[in-house]
Amino acid sequence: MSTLTERPAPAVAPMAPRGPRRWSARQVVDALPGAVRKLDPRRMWRTPVMFVVEVGAALTTLIAIVQLVSGPQPSGGSPMPVSFTAGITAWLWATVLFATLAESVAEGRGKAQAESLRATRSSTTATVVVDYDAALDAAATRVTTRAVASAELQLGDTVVVTAGELIPGDGDIVWGIASVDESAITGESAPVIRESGGDRSAVTGGTRVLSDRIVVRITSTPGQTFVDRMIALVEGASRQKTPNETALDILLATLSIVFVVVVLALNPMASYAGAPVSVPVLVALLVCLIPTTIGALLSAIGIAGMDRLVQHNVLAMSGRAVEAAGDVTTLLLDKTGTITYGNRRAAEFVPVGGTDAAELAVAAGVASSSDPTPEGTSVVELAAALGHTVPPAPSAAVVVPFTAQTRMSGLDLPDGRQVRKGAGSAVLGWVTETDALDTVGRAEIDDAVARISRAGGTPLVVAERVGGRSRVLGVIHLKDVVKEGLSERFSELRAMGIRTVMVTGDNPLTAAAIAREAGVDDFLAEATPEQKLALIRREQEGGHLVAMTGDGTNDAPALAQADVGVAMNTGTSAAKEAGNMVDLDSDPTKLIDIVRIGKQLLITRGSLTTFSIANDVAKYFAIIPAMFAGVFPGLEALDLMRLSSPASAILSAIVFNALVIIALIPLALRGVRYRAADASSILGRNLLVYGLGGLIAPFVGIKLIDLVVSLIPGF
Repeated sequence: MSTLTERPAPAVAPMAPRGPRRWSARQVVDALPGAVRKLDPRRMWRTPVMFVVEVGAALTTLIAIVQLVSGPQPSGGSPMPVSFTAGITAWLWATVLFATLAESVAEGRGKAQAESLRATRSSTTATVVVDYDAALDAAATRVTTRAVASAELQLGDTVVVTAGELIPGDGDIVWGIASVDESAITGESAPVIRESGGDRSAVTGGTRVLSDRIVVRITSTPGQTFVDRMIALVEGASRQKTPNETALDILLATLSIVFVVVVLALNPMASYAGAPVSVPVLVALLVCLIPTTIGALLSAIGIAGMDRLVQHNVLAMSGRAVEAAGDVTTLLLDKTGTITYGNRRAAEFVPVGGTDAAELAVAAGVASSSDPTPEGTSVVELAAALGHTVPPAPSAAVVVPFTAQTRMSGLDLPDGRQVRKGAGSAVLGWVTETDALDTVGRAEIDDAVARISRAGGTPLVVAERVGGRSRVLGVIHLKDVVKEGLSERFSELRAMGIRTVMVTGDNPLTAAAIAREAGVDDFLAEATPEQKLALIRREQEGGHLVAMTGDGTNDAPALAQADVGVAMNTGTSAAKEAGNMVDLDSDPTKLIDIVRIGKQLLITRGSLTTFSIANDVAKYFAIIPAMFAGVFPGLEALDLMRLSSPASAILSAIVFNALVIIALIPLALRGVRYRAADASSILGRNLLVYGLGGLIAPFVGIKLIDLVVSLIPGF
């Protein structure tokens, strides 16, 4: 048997995102076994460019073995040394291995994160409340509990968790308030407050209660917890190729097929000219012409994009969401808990129509006596602080809960009296069902609502109905607190070309005041879930990609409809299930980081594609003149690097082709730096840096390698 008690929780400090992890030699060593396993052709064929390189490497391996047994085969009238074929073979395999290494290193970062998450999962003892709902209905002060293993918990079970204990599974707090250590999930040491009745009620299995006692209703089954899903996601098990990545794969595969045909046509042409080309040379030429650089790094770029989000404490459910974030043009933000801290407090009672201040305070307290939200609790506390006694709600009273449709709540008492509080238009509509308001009364109410709204507060109109007659008693002034630094962050979004829209259930005047203070571009007031959904669809029909951040159950439809739905970790389970990203820090301005990472992913992919194609052009000028200058003397004018010999030119190009992949892995993992600019400026910088760089680097690199290769006997 146990008694549930409640104590206040301490204040907490805000959390900050973790910094990015650096490229290290240890990561390479740890990734090598995985890179070797990825050489399996059954896996490689999904990467067309590198599959072509692997087939070429296998072919030259067979040729090298034949040459060792039967001697070198002639090419153009002179035999190619076995060392040449062996060198080509070794560097072709190195090229394939470096490609799988890039992907394995990117995956390894996620696996390291997954291991730290897996360590948080442990079998704990859960204290299950027997027939909690029945005990609650009976207004019991003591309940019966039993101990079970956390792995045995079922969906819908209700558990009690006290200070010092681990929360045994994902759930929603149905009673109490507590300080919770979520460092195992977020990586941050600062505790957070979780409480029943609002949008900060969700808790995660494996986190620890630091103070007080809470009752949690389990919302997941064993093996399907939030941590389990995080582990699967960061390990990459659920990662699917995005449309952009698939399209680039098709382009690269098409280019590879084209160059296969071109290279196969070279040998008959060369034979006709009296200089047949050996198979190893043709394979080397093919590998140097196809876009191996981007083909090798494409998968690593996508995986690294998701990993960078994890580093910022954002869990992306798919790579598609990361890409979409890079193209977002409209951002919808829920006000309560997202733009504001969420815990609005009653600050003032404003009587109207000659109502006594004490009568208003008591009526507001009665309407809020069964409201478990922080706002409702604050109304009762304010009435008590002003010296007014709020009678407890009779057991026979009927509680009218707040809904997004009615936008009001209250109590129906056994004596027939009905008390309501809520949004002005909703309560006034309820009042005028029985009694029309006179012009003076309506003006007085409108003035009170407008004054509170202009001050940035939220007005709740209080009314009662007795004997079929309704009247407005006054207005409750709830104060919203806007989170610090939002105006500056929204200015950054504006510079990125993103329009910000605040959505709230508050009246237009309140919404306008909060919108001005927060610095958003527009707002939607008195918004129902259907109106939020309609707004997103209108934006999408206009060709915009929409991002939505929210934390409440009523935000779930909009989060599901948005191209990028970012749910706050402090929010409800329904919100986190609906979104395709979860912000573990519950910071609405984190979308700036999400957008930047999305744009960085797209720019990185475009930059390295530009470099790869320009790189291929330069390698073309390195190999073709060296191969055919003897047959076609006119090609000597194109031999810009004056390489030592055809064999040295070909091997140097293959070596450079492999080494450039290794050189670019850190950039693929870190991402090309994003700067807010228009598309033409980004394209110009991309061509100047990566296009020109891709042309120059091979000339320098191949020439330096040629100087070394030419020192080897036979080259």
